[in-house]
Amino acid sequence: MRDVDVFTKLLALDRPWGVEQVILDDKDKSVHVFLQHRGNARFRCPKCGAILPLYDHAAARKWRHLDHGSWLTWLYAKLPRVNCLFHGVQRVRVPWALPGARFTLEFETHAIDTLLEADVLGASRLLRLSWHETWGVMERAVDRGLKAKRRRVIPYLGVDEKSIAKGHRYATVVCDLNRGIIDFVAFDHKKSSLDAFYQSLSPKVLAGIRGVAMDMWEPFIASTREHVTDAAAKIVFDRYHIMAHMLKAVDAVRKAEHRRLLAEGDDTLKRTKYLWLFSEENFPEEHKARFAGLKRLHLQTGRAWAIKESLRDLWSYQRKGWAVRHWKAWYFWATHSGLQPVVKAARTIKDHLPNVLTYFDHRITNAMSEGLNSKIQTVKKTPAAFAIGSTSRSPSTFTAAA
Repeated sequence: MRDVDVFTKLLALDRPWGVEQVILDDKDKSVHVFLQHRGNARFRCPKCGAILPLYDHAAARKWRHLDHGSWLTWLYAKLPRVNCLFHGVQRVRVPWALPGARFTLEFETHAIDTLLEADVLGASRLLRLSWHETWGVMERAVDRGLKAKRRRVIPYLGVDEKSIAKGHRYATVVCDLNRGIIDFVAFDHKKSSLDAFYQSLSPKVLAGIRGVAMDMWEPFIASTREHVTDAAAKIVFDRYHIMAHMLKAVDAVRKAEHRRLLAEGDDTLKRTKYLWLFSEENFPEEHKARFAGLKRLHLQTGRAWAIKESLRDLWSYQRKGWAVRHWKAWYFWATHSGLQPVVKAARTIKDHLPNVLTYFDHRITNAMSEGLNSKIQTVKKTPAAFAIGSTSRSPSTFTAAA
């Protein structure tokens, strides 16, 4: 079988296209395949699909194709143009590549498979492309996925922010809590960042939102109230972020007490910072004995830790009424503790209490979002991963598109 016939079969070319010539370059270790169409071929207008005769050719182009062994393979062709009555002169589409692409569809498919197994830098080395070329392949896959994506009703959303770089640079991440996938990513964590997500939804999808788990970040709250009907009953402030306020309060108490004790020559609290951040059931075995001794010393830090642990019990109640009773008792204890960081944290939580208690109506948390953030962390570590401007991207869509 001639090399022309071999490549015609390998490329699965249909009429009117065929292989005109194949050149092997021993010096560059590359294969150059020249394609042509039948002389009397007719082509479809890419705008309306009308079948039209050949008008002329655009300049010859080349596309990177799948390698043959260690040899790079390139396809060459002059792109036909048709003169459509309604759309004027148009360049026709070719079956082996997308419009404007520099790679064949088969090569891009292989590149996406490689990107699923490696980061952009690793994939670029395997594919023998530049970093920017590899990133471009991935971006096009994301764009195709976004265009093909069908919006569905998402009953429960998780909205979170993710630090992506130094200098307080953040991304807004929206995930589908039921399906466990990231649905939307936008750069920055402004109101407009989340607005862009809600504005992309149809009225039907917006009406289907039952609950939104988030932290107490005012721009997210304002955006949700603006776009989601009855948002006051649907917003659920996530327990993880609420407890983060208490953890900061405990640490603030520890720092102040440690300074006071050191001034008296007592280093009891030295190197104990992370001990007070553990929950009781998650305490490392090797530190339990020391921590039990610290609790017996009646330290202010120990009292702050106990108040923090008591707040965690709020989410264990099955009935909202009992949870409210626990909250009232806890709030009295916290605000009468004499520990100013704890008092401040308790009052902050009280200011947002209605949407803390909506947890008992929806039973949702942002734990899923926190887990998915680890995937974003992997992307974050990729060199220049976020140096692509301020457009939104959906990692989950990228996976589907791949």
